[in-house]
Amino acid sequence: MKVSRRVFMRGGVAAFTFSFAAPSFLCRMAEAQGQSGRNLVVLDLTGGNDSLSMLVPYNDAFYYSRRPTLAVPAANVLQVGSDSSGVALGLHPRLTGLRDIFNQGRLAFIQRAGYENSSRSHFLGTDIWSTANPQNSQGAGWLGRYLDTLGSSDPLIGWNTSGQTPHSLQANLTGVPAISDPARYAFASPNTGSDAVLERSVATKIASHIPVEQPHVAFVCGVTEDAMATLDRVATVATYSPTVSYPNNGFGQALRAIAGAMAKGIGTKIFWVQTGGFDTHSTQRVNETNGTYYGLMGTLNDGLIAFYNDLNNQGLLNQTLILQFSEFGRRIAENGSGGTDHGAASTLFAIGGSVRGGFYGTAPNVNPNGNSTLENSGNDVHFEHDFRSVYARVIDNWLGGDSTAVLGGDYRKSVLNFV
Repeated sequence: MKVSRRVFMRGGVAAFTFSFAAPSFLCRMAEAQGQSGRNLVVLDLTGGNDSLSMLVPYNDAFYYSRRPTLAVPAANVLQVGSDSSGVALGLHPRLTGLRDIFNQGRLAFIQRAGYENSSRSHFLGTDIWSTANPQNSQGAGWLGRYLDTLGSSDPLIGWNTSGQTPHSLQANLTGVPAISDPARYAFASPNTGSDAVLERSVATKIASHIPVEQPHVAFVCGVTEDAMATLDRVATVATYSPTVSYPNNGFGQALRAIAGAMAKGIGTKIFWVQTGGFDTHSTQRVNETNGTYYGLMGTLNDGLIAFYNDLNNQGLLNQTLILQFSEFGRRIAENGSGGTDHGAASTLFAIGGSVRGGFYGTAPNVNPNGNSTLENSGNDVHFEHDFRSVYARVIDNWLGGDSTAVLGGDYRKSVLNFV
């Protein structure tokens, strides 16, 4: 079987069961490359976020008639203004931190983002958003294709904080390690003390010899050097002392690690973080403080406001963009189980010191009677902005890439000038 470096690395170097060390010049070179430039953090709300509970059209009577138990009362929403169609909008009451970021002009909502004939399958929907191709959900992801265009040999050009490499980061040439906890990202060794030091020294010398006449051995040695370059640099992230307290949960700690990677300047350009639980078919409980969706909004809010404030304190906010998405939205009307089923278009948001905050796109009028902003007999939100237009803006105007080459078409849309 032909094994590529991408396949060898895709599970993260923590999958290795032996200990090697990379030459120090590789670490120094990679650190130097990472001292400047922009960072992209892609946030995946897995399960299909109910964006009508996150960003609420609180003056729409049909919103309340179609959600008799799930609608957020107008008196409880955190009012944040009106979009270009004149619809008054408010945030879920648990999103106080995001309201503050919005008021600072650093939070942009992209309403009704999606694509024609939206898949309501978690798996296919995720693959479509990952490849940015509704006609072909196989192959490399959009972020992976972008990373391939960089031609970088840096094994930490991307960082995945989840357990498995997401489809969006899968590439043809570039490997992205999975690093959920920098403090535990280490090779296991049976030795300690001077024996471990000697083992590392010997292994370094072995790995530094790359015999071109033996391609398989050269491959292993080359990847070992990459792995140890990754390991040594990640170890510095484990020593990071944030300027704020992060929530003691998976999402908060992932963001803490990302902030540490940025502060240490280790060279990573693309970060991936996700938080789940958004497949709320039943007992969604939007308004109860101990409810499912209320808790999801709390996790989202508390992690993001800590991350935002930490980056701001570190002087890193202006070079960081957070882009949130979910594989689909949810239906407009609540179901008989006190939840919402799989829908179509959703609301994305972007956060950052260089973001032009506000509303992009218009909220749906959820009147089911022949409204052009709805589909599926008025049950779902119809898209206004192709999600690839959002990607195009990020690739061109934030990452400095060529979106037409990465996405395989011209999806640029001048009105989406949030960055």
